[in-house]
Amino acid sequence: MAKLTSECACPLIEMNNGCYIPAIGLGTYEVTGDVLKGAVKDAIDCGYRLIDTAYRHQNERELGAAVREKIEEGVIKRSDIFITTKLWSTFHEPNDVEYACQLSLANLGLDYIDLYLIHWPFSFYHISDTDFTPQEYDGTYLMNNVDYIETWRAMEYLVWKGLVRNIGLSNFNSEQIDRILKSCYIKPVVNQIECSPHINQKKLINFCWERGIRIISYTPLAKANLNRKKPDFLFDEDVIGISKKYQKTPAQIALKFLLQMGTILIPKSTNRRHMNENMQIFDFYLTEDEMNIMGKFDKGKRTSLLLRFSNSIHYPFNIEF
Repeated sequence: MAKLTSECACPLIEMNNGCYIPAIGLGTYEVTGDVLKGAVKDAIDCGYRLIDTAYRHQNERELGAAVREKIEEGVIKRSDIFITTKLWSTFHEPNDVEYACQLSLANLGLDYIDLYLIHWPFSFYHISDTDFTPQEYDGTYLMNNVDYIETWRAMEYLVWKGLVRNIGLSNFNSEQIDRILKSCYIKPVVNQIECSPHINQKKLINFCWERGIRIISYTPLAKANLNRKKPDFLFDEDVIGISKKYQKTPAQIALKFLLQMGTILIPKSTNRRHMNENMQIFDFYLTEDEMNIMGKFDKGKRTSLLLRFSNSIHYPFNIEF
């Protein structure tokens, strides 16, 4: 696949293998059931053509059903939609990778996955398909410490077999990425990472860009809680001033900041109005001064540290980036 073939509400971004990915997609973390199904249908109707999920999210079935219904309605063709899902950490043994991919394909009800990512560099023993973080009786996590290089080789096989079109990484640090690049046959097309004005990941973004790897930003609005006036960048006077200048919302300004940093965005939403607003950030550009204002909110603060797994030799957050 070179380009998506139907109308997309946002630009398409070329990856290092010549394939294209939409600049904005729908994130689906912690959204399940009929709410997820409705959100995916609304997103497609709003022009979204990138939908992001993961086996661990336990919502692939509803997502796939929504996509298939939109195909049956004639709104889209399969070639029009770009589906991302992820290999969970209990399936890192090379012999388990294709098995896990087939589980996701069966859940989605699709013949191929557009983008398949290694969800985390660390791994657990595979006890069962639904025991995502297996533990000993004393509560110790059963970390397997499979070398992700071996996992990546099995990921490459999925491309050669035609089960997935593109493969990439998620939550990998710079040293881990370089290890992959030194031994791979197929280069990762993306690294999906937490990225928001609170943790703008400038060093890792530049590192990946220099190696031809695109960045996908998850949690781009830092798990906003408007009732608690969090995060602070949505309520800052300077950001509000910028938003008034362009007649946009502070959230749109934050998303535009990340977009101009060169990242692909997957904000989560179940609100159709917010979905439309997230797409309406392509008709203006932030100035250098405005980008610097947005850059001042960087605190290096993650919402997903997963410290309980930090005993793994492949835990990614023990170095600067």
